Amino acid sequence: MKRKSHYDVVVIGAGSVGMPAAFAMAKAGLSVLVLDKFSSVGQGSNKAAIGGVRATHSDPAKIRLCLRSIEIISTWRETHGHDVEWRPGGYLFVAYTHREERTLKDLLEIQHRYGLNIDWHDAEGLLEIVPDLNPQGLIGGTYSPDDGHCSPLLLNRAFYDEARRHGAEFHLNERVVELIKLGDRVRSVRTNKGDYGTDVVVNAAGPWAREVGAMLGFEHPVRPDCHEAGVSEPVAHFLDPMVVDIRPVPGSANLYFHQLASGQFTFNFTPDPLIWGEDRRETSAFLPQAARRMIRIMPRLSNLRVRRQWRGLYPMTPDGSPLVGWSEEVEGYLMAIGMCGQGVMLGPGLGELLSRMLTHRLTPEDRETLEILSPYRAFARQEALR
Repeated sequence: MKRKSHYDVVVIGAGSVGMPAAFAMAKAGLSVLVLDKFSSVGQGSNKAAIGGVRATHSDPAKIRLCLRSIEIISTWRETHGHDVEWRPGGYLFVAYTHREERTLKDLLEIQHRYGLNIDWHDAEGLLEIVPDLNPQGLIGGTYSPDDGHCSPLLLNRAFYDEARRHGAEFHLNERVVELIKLGDRVRSVRTNKGDYGTDVVVNAAGPWAREVGAMLGFEHPVRPDCHEAGVSEPVAHFLDPMVVDIRPVPGSANLYFHQLASGQFTFNFTPDPLIWGEDRRETSAFLPQAARRMIRIMPRLSNLRVRRQWRGLYPMTPDGSPLVGWSEEVEGYLMAIGMCGQGVMLGPGLGELLSRMLTHRLTPEDRETLEILSPYRAFARQEALR
């Protein structure tokens, strides 16, 4: 079949943002081409994610996007027929010190203001939800039952199938080498295999977004840092929520783990200090650190056997929130970058927002969201609950 020479939009990146964006745009009637340097979809950072999906943020833009993502993912099977292993187990943030208690309680005000179903529970109430928590020193915590988790790879594949069904084209194993503009407007994308004319280029390149932006002379403030994760053998199901401990300890700033539909446990933490770069080799330090933290929170996990560990990249911004918006310097260049390790939970809602941007259907809430996530904002504050 002869390749097209011009598309309404070219999406760079077939990952957690690029795939739902391609689906939403193709569904809206746009001609869409997705380019990715990997040989199949979801092979960048998407496959390294552990699949948590929560709306319990402290930033209203992320709350809105993730509420919509939960609606999309939780109804995907009945709407489209794919099983993406959605489990509405919720998120449970534990507090073993008064510092974490104060942080979590303070966040409830904004979370309730934006309609989140989340509440504080004392230690007794929290143990009713998750009886296997370590009760020693437990003060309480917050629980959001509408949050959940899914399989990032199955979700990515589901978006791919639906995007193709609506006419989107995919050129995989094809590397972008140049973004060509005429005057101050994007005109085409050059790869190692050909040129494609387009009216719009969407940068959804995840950890490699900075490289894409540099082709137009931008220095996007997105830097990848390395996070490790692990997965256990499957065991009988006994845990529904994602359990999150935000206490900083030497070597890690937090810890989170949950049980998959398969019975396996996945777990991750944010290293402290952050490990900048693109080194995706696993280390010998991660598992002992993670295991000690998990057992402190849930002693029942002490005999759990780990099957494997891996490393992925978080494309970080200075304030922990994405950069989403049109370029003011180059017409037709749209940024959807810097997801800070939350692409799976932000992607479905963000994909629809990007589609509305291209089809001029923005709502007042959309405009507020885009103002918050503007690539031109001053990075004056850190999100309280990243």
